[in-house]
Amino acid sequence: MIRLGYACINMGLQESRGIQTSRGMIKRTFQQRGAAYASSLALQNCLDLIDVVNWNNVHNVKVFRITSCLFPWASEYQIDDLPDIEAISAALKEVGKIAAAGGQRLSLHPGPFNILASDREQVVQNCITDLKVHQKMMDMMGQPRSRWAKINIHVGAAKGDRAKALDTWCRNFDRLPEGVQTRLTVENDDRANLYSIKMLYDGIFKQTGVPIVADQHHHECGPQDIPWSEALPLAASTWGRVRPTCHLSNSRSQEEAKVAKNAHSDWYYTPFEDLGLEVDVMLEAKMKERALQKYIKDFNPPISLAQLN
Repeated sequence: MIRLGYACINMGLQESRGIQTSRGMIKRTFQQRGAAYASSLALQNCLDLIDVVNWNNVHNVKVFRITSCLFPWASEYQIDDLPDIEAISAALKEVGKIAAAGGQRLSLHPGPFNILASDREQVVQNCITDLKVHQKMMDMMGQPRSRWAKINIHVGAAKGDRAKALDTWCRNFDRLPEGVQTRLTVENDDRANLYSIKMLYDGIFKQTGVPIVADQHHHECGPQDIPWSEALPLAASTWGRVRPTCHLSNSRSQEEAKVAKNAHSDWYYTPFEDLGLEVDVMLEAKMKERALQKYIKDFNPPISLAQLN
């Protein structure tokens, strides 16, 4: 039995009510208006997140990825110093309560600039700073310090020497605070020169115990060293007692000519190959919750009956 979810944006709520959780600004605006303006945007983002998580409960969505953009320019200030911090904290605490009441699993996926494998100290420092922000968001929502509330990243660098990059990643993992380490997961890549599930298993999981998020589309586009029939169980075995999370997208080349194979489609044309495993699947199609609802109708997956209502 699988559970399905979507990422970051609820298109229906955004179009009908203007609900959005990633209000931001360009750097020049931040420099002019500062943390006080960032605080006001963050508060509105967090209040709107309450509506999205409520919608998910009503529609029996059990897996949801929260945007990493709740706090604009978060690396430039301390969240606890924001003028609206009390209202923000109350809103995020409510988000966590609503999610828990509906059995909804929340996660975060920091951006590709989070490169723990970098050989540049400033890049690593920036990564650590950003991951601490994500830890803060999870803590404010009352999420457990476990991979149930995952913070997922890619290795992000190879530079022709995968072994060295993976060793660097593992050494820098030791520099992360406990609230990040206990939530961090790592995902296979959609480029042949980066990392497969097997590479992550040998180079990261065996060294650190960090679980692997298996992305089926990335597996099709990335390094080919073992088949999906072996790769998915291998990734699932890294999660221990926590239900594994996987990702699914389809190639946009099925909708549009002359695009990269690894570009994500709007809708789904082939389903997730779960191999009979009980996993959570994050659907990453561009049509968000609408693609999730269509996926259920099109493929009739073996999911909880409640999610069909």
